Amino acid sequence: MKVLILSITAGQGHNATAKAISTYLETMGIESRILDTYMYLNPILGETVNKGYLFTSSSIKHTYSKVYSMLEKRKKSKPIMSWTRLSNKFMALKLKGFIRRYAPDVIVCTHIFAGILIDVLLERDKIQAKTMGIVTDFTFHPYWEEALHLDYVITPSELMEIQARKKGFIPNQIMALGIPINPKFSTSIPKEEAREKLGLNPDLKTLLIMGGSMGYGNLAETVIELDKIEEDFQLITVCGNNKEAKEEIDKLKTSKKILNYGYTDNVDLLMDAATCIVTKPGGLTTSEALAKNLPIIIVHPIPGQEYRNTDFLLNCGVAAKASSTSPVYEIVFQLFKNPKRLELMKECISLIRKPDSTKDICEFIKKIGSSEV
Repeated sequence: MKVLILSITAGQGHNATAKAISTYLETMGIESRILDTYMYLNPILGETVNKGYLFTSSSIKHTYSKVYSMLEKRKKSKPIMSWTRLSNKFMALKLKGFIRRYAPDVIVCTHIFAGILIDVLLERDKIQAKTMGIVTDFTFHPYWEEALHLDYVITPSELMEIQARKKGFIPNQIMALGIPINPKFSTSIPKEEAREKLGLNPDLKTLLIMGGSMGYGNLAETVIELDKIEEDFQLITVCGNNKEAKEEIDKLKTSKKILNYGYTDNVDLLMDAATCIVTKPGGLTTSEALAKNLPIIIVHPIPGQEYRNTDFLLNCGVAAKASSTSPVYEIVFQLFKNPKRLELMKECISLIRKPDSTKDICEFIKKIGSSEV
């Protein structure tokens, strides 16, 4: 059995999702291949999409937000007239050749643009493999209505069924199996043990602050504000690839102990040690936090899908959101002063967390690839 996983680089979330699936399939003895679709079909387009996403989401957020909102409100176009389909038809034919040579039993799309390419081919009945798309945020991207020919769409939560049906998917297509995460986030160790492993005080409340892979937000300023809170707690900061933020925090003189990381591959252990997490609400990071039963304080959401993620998480009761009128240090103070609130958030997390998402998705892939469905 062979599985082709189609990703598109626009940030790192879609690639991380693809990697999680591929790695788990390997443990099941199933061959898989990840294809960075646009980079393969048109490297210039691939670079443009990635750099354009990083630039607009960090430097011109207001413009990105307006464009995303306009896409959500646009009238549905007839498939034959859709510019997305017209612009993807030539690339779809090139992708068809790759698929024919690799001959996968299942094709998994971790980005909507890859899903549209496959949908174009399915519309012409040119693929024999079973197909699925994976929604990697707690919302449907505006263009998911262009991928209705896929056999299945994997959503993060049963609560998103109404969104899926509004897009045009029918119940038999919708599988609420979660966002694929590294299986190491599926299990936990006691917080005291995790803190001792990190050289922290095992008995102190611990706040984990993350800014995504690019270290979004003014992390040093956040630390300075949090350090003013009189209550005793310790901090873990993860700056990702933002070397400047890492150096700035290293130079701070604070009253609270800070464990400061740049890029790190032990986020699972850091989450085990934390009382709650301060983070931008990317689909992957929040899914990992939920798997770890970790209450979330949302900061610096990227306009578009992360605004929608924020709404979903707040409405589910698993997160609080910092703002200009309710700054992060006030939220942290309130939560640490009110342990019952943190417990209630954990109860809400238990209702929507999908700690075994990757396992469940891969078992489903095996099932449909073996013609058991």
